[in-house]
Amino acid sequence: MLEEVERWLDRRSWTAADRTLPQILAAKRATGSSVSVVLPALDEEATVGDIVTVIRRELMEKVPLVDELVVLDSGSTDCTGEVAAAAGARVVHRDVVLPGLPAVPGKGEVLWRSLLVTEGDIVCFVDSDLKEFSPDFVSGIVGPLLTDPDVHFVKAMYERPLGDASGQGGRVTEIMARPLLNMHWPRLAGFVQPLGGEYAARRSLLERLPFPVGYGVELGLLVDALHTVGLDALAQVDVGVRKHRHQDGQALGRMSAAIYRTAQLRLARGHLVRPELTQFERHPDGGYVHHTHEVDTRERPPMTEIPEYESRRRAA
Repeated sequence: MLEEVERWLDRRSWTAADRTLPQILAAKRATGSSVSVVLPALDEEATVGDIVTVIRRELMEKVPLVDELVVLDSGSTDCTGEVAAAAGARVVHRDVVLPGLPAVPGKGEVLWRSLLVTEGDIVCFVDSDLKEFSPDFVSGIVGPLLTDPDVHFVKAMYERPLGDASGQGGRVTEIMARPLLNMHWPRLAGFVQPLGGEYAARRSLLERLPFPVGYGVELGLLVDALHTVGLDALAQVDVGVRKHRHQDGQALGRMSAAIYRTAQLRLARGHLVRPELTQFERHPDGGYVHHTHEVDTRERPPMTEIPEYESRRRAA
């Protein structure tokens, strides 16, 4: 590991307990900052309500840390929207944001569009499939942004169990993302959970970054944030244990392909073909059936290039 990263780990890695809620709230009042929490959601009726309930109760009603709680529905076919609204979130469907620009499937697409329907100076993203959700997942990563003006982007870090196996989650991180970062962006080698879906950033940074529309969004934002504001403006906070619904092996393959492609684009822009990924499933007759998926490499431009966003900002 680079000496610079060793120093960064000592300087920019914390635990949620390092900042108490009263300290965070005092900093929020002193800076006059506002905080938006965004939950991207696609068919998460089983978990999204509990997450919204905890955030509202612990961080909006008991203490005024979160000013805005939005669930961005990515086209759910279950009752995700109804459950989230009943729990107290403002639910926005992906397709009503920028209606003149047709939405494409993908997590990064809804995160990008969320900047148009939120107001917070600090935007905190939380995956909506988390179980046994703790408010530390929000307060822990928002805290450094409120207390340290030099911090611009904060990732959560945590243990990720796979079933009963401690620390065996994060398979795409260990097999794909960590080797990529260590080889090509060694200054990011200190991030424990580079692909984690829980992170917070200043709006002033997010609005300047392109957003890969699919699973590559976390890696893309992290790499681009490094090049935009530098390593010392990035940080991570230990928030404990993350439990969530795990994907099957084929879904992980598609995630890995998108992440690799996102890295590839950042290593060598242009002259690249649109890739595909072929996967195989055992057929009941004993043979194999193959399915070929396009790896989506589209990216949305920095939000500051969108006229509707600029118009809203001028009006504000």
